[in-house]
Amino acid sequence: MTQLIKGDKKLINAWTFYDWANSSYPLVITSAIFPIFYVTVTSTKDATGKIISDIVTLFGFNFKNTELYDYVVALSFIIVAFFSPVLSGIADYSGSKKRFMQFFCFLGSFSCATLYFFSKEHFFIGLISVLFASVGFWGSLVFYNAYLPEIATPEEHDKVSARGFGMGYFGSALLLIINLLVIMNFEKLGFENKLAATRFSFLTVGLWWFGFAQITFARLPNGHKKNTTDGSIIFKGFKELLKVWNELKHIKQLKRYLIAFFTYSMGVQTVMLVAVMFAKKEIVGMEDGNLITSVLLIQFVGILGSFLFSKLSKKIGNIKALGVSLFIWIGICVGVYKFVYTPGAFYVAASFVGLVMGGIQSLSRSTYSKLLPETHDNASYFSFYDVCEKVGIVIGMFSFGFIEGFTGGMRNSILALIVFFIIGFLILLTIPKSKNIS
Repeated sequence: MTQLIKGDKKLINAWTFYDWANSSYPLVITSAIFPIFYVTVTSTKDATGKIISDIVTLFGFNFKNTELYDYVVALSFIIVAFFSPVLSGIADYSGSKKRFMQFFCFLGSFSCATLYFFSKEHFFIGLISVLFASVGFWGSLVFYNAYLPEIATPEEHDKVSARGFGMGYFGSALLLIINLLVIMNFEKLGFENKLAATRFSFLTVGLWWFGFAQITFARLPNGHKKNTTDGSIIFKGFKELLKVWNELKHIKQLKRYLIAFFTYSMGVQTVMLVAVMFAKKEIVGMEDGNLITSVLLIQFVGILGSFLFSKLSKKIGNIKALGVSLFIWIGICVGVYKFVYTPGAFYVAASFVGLVMGGIQSLSRSTYSKLLPETHDNASYFSFYDVCEKVGIVIGMFSFGFIEGFTGGMRNSILALIVFFIIGFLILLTIPKSKNIS
């Protein structure tokens, strides 16, 4: 059995490779190709290509297509938020952390592949694939993130976390470029039309994710199994969570940080989940090629951003570095709401999003790992982190979709994101300082 040795380069490399594997999902499925495909398939256009109807019907109710998409994604986060604490507790006691990670990896990658069959005629079945692809991705991250404090020393957390995000940005961008080449040359490659080539890209995500994840699974151990002699292991999981919650309440830094993280998470992930659909419907003259270019721009600037903020955290501390990123996020949202109406302006906004997206995700994960007390129950502690993030995203996505449905436009929904970032920034300022994260 592989032993967990902190600082083991081969183990760290294997761990970061899961970012390479699974980041194809958030880029190709949630950010780039599928959102464009979804809006195209679920909209009615006139002879000039202008959208004249974006209404879809489900169970007899009418929704805007993007509004319903927001609700389905929000539901996936509710499922993950509900089950991850229980599963994490079970994983800690049974020593089956890797097996749970493998299960969610398979669920997500298989669901991505089944998006190949998405159509307006089989709309409900397609939404099920959207739902479980999201559950698989975010569910696997619960257990993936829990390995960080076990494979790296506290002083390595920022660097290793940033390396993982950097690997993810680069690997997913590579697959996106391959898929774009296939879509642009669909006739030469024997596809019936561009939509058929687009559907094929969903298959490649499933294969890429599942295939490269095996590199990670080959080296990561399951974890330490605990002896349990009384009662069901499920109830052991609940008891472990209760113990973690009682410990969290008395760690002031960690408690304040989780509240701040919960609040700004409402905005961070919502931006990436809706950015392309926002541009598709709100930016005048935004062609599909422009949308893909903006997503690639976010990816490559994100690689730079994750390492820049890692260096910044070494100079001024994690909390101040996170504060800088949130200040920039507030500026981005205000700028998009008031000034971004053209493709050129959207490119500028996308550049700033990329800069802070990689930084805030990487720093958020490593900051939390630094604040954890000494424990072997990292999966249970990280389940709290993930629950905060998921519930935050549920509120963010639901708010974005509801405001669009109520007001008739996605631009008004940005106001909610501004509020989330401001509150998160203010709470961050109240976190007590320490030598690890000041």
